[in-house]
Formats: sequence, structure tokens, C-alpha cells
Amino acid sequence: MTHKIFEIISDLTVENDIEVYVIGGFVRDKFLARAEKKDIDIVVKGSGIDFAKKLATHLGIKKVNIFKTYGTAMFYYDDTELEFVGARKESYNFDSRNPVVTEGSIEDDQKRRDFTINALAISLNKKTYGQLTDPFNGIEDLHYRTIRTPLDPDITFSDDPLRMLRAIRFASQLDFRIDDACFEAIKKNKDRIRIITAERIHTELNKILMTNKPSIGFKLLFDSGLLEIVFPELYQLAGVSTQKNISHKDNFLHTIQVVDNLAKLSDDLWLRWAALLHDIAKPKTKRFVEGTGWTFHAHNFVGARMVPDIFNRLKLPLNEKMKFVQKIVDLHMRPIALVEEIVTDSAIRRILVDAGEDIDALMTLCEADITSKNEKKVVQFIENFKLVRRKIVEVEERDSLRNFQPPISGEEIMEYFKIPACKTVGEIKNAIKEAILEGEIPNEKEKAWEYMIMKGKELGI
Repeated sequence: MTHKIFEIISDLTVENDIEVYVIGGFVRDKFLARAEKKDIDIVVKGSGIDFAKKLATHLGIKKVNIFKTYGTAMFYYDDTELEFVGARKESYNFDSRNPVVTEGSIEDDQKRRDFTINALAISLNKKTYGQLTDPFNGIEDLHYRTIRTPLDPDITFSDDPLRMLRAIRFASQLDFRIDDACFEAIKKNKDRIRIITAERIHTELNKILMTNKPSIGFKLLFDSGLLEIVFPELYQLAGVSTQKNISHKDNFLHTIQVVDNLAKLSDDLWLRWAALLHDIAKPKTKRFVEGTGWTFHAHNFVGARMVPDIFNRLKLPLNEKMKFVQKIVDLHMRPIALVEEIVTDSAIRRILVDAGEDIDALMTLCEADITSKNEKKVVQFIENFKLVRRKIVEVEERDSLRNFQPPISGEEIMEYFKIPACKTVGEIKNAIKEAILEGEIPNEKEKAWEYMIMKGKELGI
């Protein structure tokens, strides 16, 4: 143990004759040699709040956050969040994940932990400093990379259904397997997830999305039956339809492969959400067309319209982040169409104008969307995307179209032609935009002004 706060706490235990342990994620990650966590859980036999106050006074820290309902206290020291809780027992009512709490021993506190790997405790007491307390063989589970509950998993998951999502999230984060009995208990108790708030659910989904290989978590969500409940749109992507010996790919497996591909390219959470939702409308738009096969016409447009409802239900932010995801879902087919055709300057100008500052994110998603098992085809697509990226740079440098705004406003058109706001103003403004995008005139005010006058004459004004 390396954090200097532990020695200070140890000295204070002697003065106050109190048992104190560091427990949970910090201990787990220490044994796994993962990056040191910036939050540490301290469990105290007695009042965690009282001990936190004494330690804060000793350290000269004035701001201590007290949460009386939960019997916890928290403050920051040396850029680390320290949370203190009194050792406790817990019992649950069926309709709530909020426990009835009573004071208990350190062993009682370890029993209430979600998983054996999070129940590991290291003594901060002078006489036993550094000794590990591991009543549930958490060290063995770390060695065998297993997620297991300290007590009966059926009771554990029924008492607090959020732990089912946490089990899957930890399996995804740590690349661990979930113990067979635990996974069966998750499947048995999956409907209990309905008592968990959308905010809690999306927090776990975000953490799964931010792992190195999110597909691990999403496959477990699917196999457990939880996905059908918490994210039915994603669940409905699964499966393959066959008609006249023609099948389409499994869009769920394709989607989570795209998310994995993107995870290697970007750590932007909202771009990962865009990857997760990019084909979300395929079940709604699926059609079998004679002579063509399976089509998903306008799935990008329909998918973009689905994004606000999904974000609203999951209580994800309905702000610029949501609009970014919606925009990327809407546009994700455009670069793919470009690589399959001759890349014209006009097509590049249009995608630059529509994507704006998000053009790089859009291209990154489209590159991640290549999941063909045909290596030759993959190599060709990647080369084509490189060509599109080069063309984007060339056109952008020449025409300055990122965050494009027409060089002439509607007000200027009205003032020049002495006309009120009307359909004609929009026609002239759109004609100028089209002329710039088609390369007929440069993106310059003077040339746009000349074009505006010419267009006005054509329209007889």
C-alpha cells in the first residue's frame, strides 16, 4: 500500500482505539496491478462520519460532505476522494434496493458487499497494519478472474438488482467471467431490474461502453435477458431473417463489433453511443425486395428520429450530446456511399457542410463500421476511406466549408431587392448555397453577390 493517507489513518486509530480498514475497488485494483484509483473506501467499526471529521480536523481540511441517510462522509485529500462508512449490516424490502441499515462488524460489512473481489479489506490498524481480511476467497477469484457474490447470488441480486448490471460491467471492465451460479441467478432475477432508476441503468451502460471491449458486456446483457428489458431497441437488432435462401447479417452482432472497432479508435463516450445506435432502426425498416434481397431503406434517417426517445427513456442528456449522436446516426451512410462511388468535390463539399465540426468523428465511425470477413474487401474500403479523408482536407483547405454559413444572409437579399420575407428569398439563398457546393462559384462574398443579382434577374425581381 502506497497512499500516504494510510499511515496517517493508522496513527489516528491508536489515539481513538478504533478499527479501520481500506476496502473495495482500491484493494481489488492493487492486487490486479491496475492504475491506482482516485477514490478510496474506508470502513470503520463504529461511526464513519465521526472518524472522517476527526481525520479532516487532523489534516486541516474544512470541507467534509456528510450523508447522514447513508451514514457516510467524504472529503478530498491529495487529489483523492476518501469515503468513510461505518461497518454495517443490511436487510432489504422487496420493492426497494435501499437497505435497512444497522451497525455491524467488519465481517458483517464484507458480507454486504456485491462481489468477493470487492469485499477484500486491508487493515489500517497499528497492530495488524497491511494484513488482508478475505473471508470469501476474493483473492482466489481474482486469480481465476471470476465474478462471484459473497452470499447466495439469488438473494444478493433480488435484494439489490443493480448488482446484476454491476456484475456484467465488471466482467466487461476486467475481462472476467461471471460464475455460473451467479449468471443463472441474474437470469432468474432479471425482471427485478425494473425497480432500478434509468439514471442508475445508464450509468452502468456508459461504463460498459467505455471499456476496451464493450461487446463483452453487451453479449452478457443479451444472454442474461436484461437487454430486452433495459434496452429493447438494441435487443431487437438480434437475429437473422431468411427468405428465398437470402439472409441478412445479425445486426446486433454487427453493432457490438462496430462499437469494439470504434473503442480502438476513440474514447469519446458519445461517439461510442452513436456507434451503438447507428443501425438501431434496421428492424423498423427491414424489407425483402424481389431481385434485390433485404433492404433497410432510410434506416439512418429513422434511427436519428429514434435517438431522442431512447435518450429520454434512459435519462441521458437531452442536450448537444444527444444532438451529436443524432447527427452522426443520420449521416453515417454518407461517407460509405462516397467510398463506393467516384469521389467528387461536390459530394465532399456537401458532407463537409452537413457534418461541420463533426466530420472527423463521422469518418471515424464509418471506418469502424467495416466488419466484413472478406479481408480483401476490408483493405479496399480502408484505402477508399483514406482517399475520402485526403479529399476532405483538400476541399476544406480550398473552400473553407466546415461550419459553412452562406456568405449572403436573407436580410441582405431582402434589402438589395427591396422585398419582404417570402419564398423567393429562400430560393435565392438556397441557389447561392447550391452554386457554392457544386463548385460553380467560390465560397466568397463578392462572387456570391454577383450570383445573387443574376439569380434575381432570372426570377424577375
